[in-house]
Amino acid sequence: MCGITGWIAYQRDLAGERRTVDAMTETMSCRGPDDRGTWISGPAALGHRRLAIIDLPGGRQPMSVETPGGTVAMVYSGEAYNFTELRAELAGRGHRFTTDSDTEVVLHGYLEWGAAVAERLNGMYAFAIWDDREQKLVMIRDRMGIKPFYYYPTADGVLFGSEPKAILANPLAERTVTLDGLRELLVMVKTPGHGFWDGMHEVEPGTVVTVDRSGIRTNAYWRLETRPHTDDQQATIRHVRTLLDDIVRRQLVADVPRCTLLSGGLDSSAMTALAAQQLGRTGETVRSFAVDFVGQAENFVADELRGTPDTPFVHDVARTSGTEHQDIVLDSDQLADPEVRSKVIAARDLPAGFGDLDASLYLLFKAIRGHSTVALSGESADEVFGGYLQFFDPEARKGRTFPWLENFGRHFGDDEAILRDDLKHSLDLASYVADSYATASGEVQRLAGESDFEFRMRTISYLHLTRFVRILLDRKDRASMAVGLEVRVPFCDHRLVEYVYNAPWALKSFDGREKSLLREATADVLPRSVYDRVKSPYPSTQDPAYAVALQKHVKEILAQPGHPVFELVSRSVLEEAVRVDSPQITQASRRGLERTLDLALWLDLYRPTLKLT
Repeated sequence: MCGITGWIAYQRDLAGERRTVDAMTETMSCRGPDDRGTWISGPAALGHRRLAIIDLPGGRQPMSVETPGGTVAMVYSGEAYNFTELRAELAGRGHRFTTDSDTEVVLHGYLEWGAAVAERLNGMYAFAIWDDREQKLVMIRDRMGIKPFYYYPTADGVLFGSEPKAILANPLAERTVTLDGLRELLVMVKTPGHGFWDGMHEVEPGTVVTVDRSGIRTNAYWRLETRPHTDDQQATIRHVRTLLDDIVRRQLVADVPRCTLLSGGLDSSAMTALAAQQLGRTGETVRSFAVDFVGQAENFVADELRGTPDTPFVHDVARTSGTEHQDIVLDSDQLADPEVRSKVIAARDLPAGFGDLDASLYLLFKAIRGHSTVALSGESADEVFGGYLQFFDPEARKGRTFPWLENFGRHFGDDEAILRDDLKHSLDLASYVADSYATASGEVQRLAGESDFEFRMRTISYLHLTRFVRILLDRKDRASMAVGLEVRVPFCDHRLVEYVYNAPWALKSFDGREKSLLREATADVLPRSVYDRVKSPYPSTQDPAYAVALQKHVKEILAQPGHPVFELVSRSVLEEAVRVDSPQITQASRRGLERTLDLALWLDLYRPTLKLT
């Protein structure tokens, strides 16, 4: 796991731009605290920050190979979980290796198959290859978009990086945000290819982007496709388990300490139990970590989203699987700390809007990093197996908008509520969402003979796997890499995603519950309490002191009448929000306060130019 960056400029020799390349590279020192490197040759410059996971002494980057036609150099971020098999195949084709790293395998895979190497990889990755033989840059991203990857076209080439901050460190990149960027920020819809910053793009998941003197071209090597599912219920359950065993086995490979993230829900519990079972065969013990809040278990109050506290279930799993477990217990002062909020925003390069969920995730990862370098997460199982409430909500099933937005306002409040009235009018978020929904839902392929209901459920699944999950994967990557922790996501293995996506909804919910296939496929390793537990989202603090602290920090902003946040946010709405007595602070008001603080800190940190017309 690492941070990559680079600059291609066909009309200049970048040898004189080393200081700028170094600056771009250093923005990602948190992603790669173990090593750094740059490579410059003519119009091409590559930068790399390394978090050493496999072959600690041998995997230095940028990595290059001299060929008769010229140098081929690469910077790589991520993990190829099938690198051992690929290495053997390439060795059989005559390739010789000098390290044990997966990076060298991917580089030689490119030499053998060109950009088609992407089709052979199983893993999470974002890498860029400068091919001097054809004077071209090839950028490739994993199928699900687990690893971030951005690029910014220039007059004579392109800038690229794992994160926007690497690109923004180059004077050619403007720190400008338009209405479209704000729309993307506010509507909880991850538009493929949208980079938020004006002029910036994402390398889309499952895509190859090629840059040469004639311009920039994109080609998708993978997409989520509809195929017939012929296995019956028991065969499907068995195949899901077979896949999960193989996936967890592959993702446990590392030359550094590993652990699991354990919430006590079905997803993380199943993954932790499988990891414990596999490592137990060799006498190893899994370390597991969970986040909790001071007094939460004792004073928990059930609500519409969360019916039970996590801690009792976490401890049941830890006992059943014999993990070496630790709870990371946070208090409201930590969650509301402006310094923590600032670090989260700096990690994301934008005011993300997840409030205490972002802060607690960052603090959890920071604590784990003191013990482990690699963590396995249950992220994305809800999208793959159908675990969210909206999969079962009659209103969300009607297909009027993205299913997670159908009742979003009821649970969390309206993100538009804090905005200035003139900005609301200019943004016209309703139209933006409607257009995005029409585009996304129009991509879904219908199976011949598929019923209207099954096609609707397929569409809901598709939208989660191609839009919603990318929001959460980006959040997970940035928060973890901000502290130098590699988080792996077994449920994003493309083989599992493809197989379960094409299983009909009748199979995914055969017992009338969420994630039926996952529950039955792992029933033998789960404690009964977790097997019977109803879906509960990532935890949020219920301590009223947190909201009081938010009000205090917003009052400090209100005391600065010239603060640029008031170009976006309504002063009168904020003044009303800080006057509310703490017991009456609603979830919607709390979210508005969090949004305001995020926007204010982001404006202070990045000083963007806002184009609001």
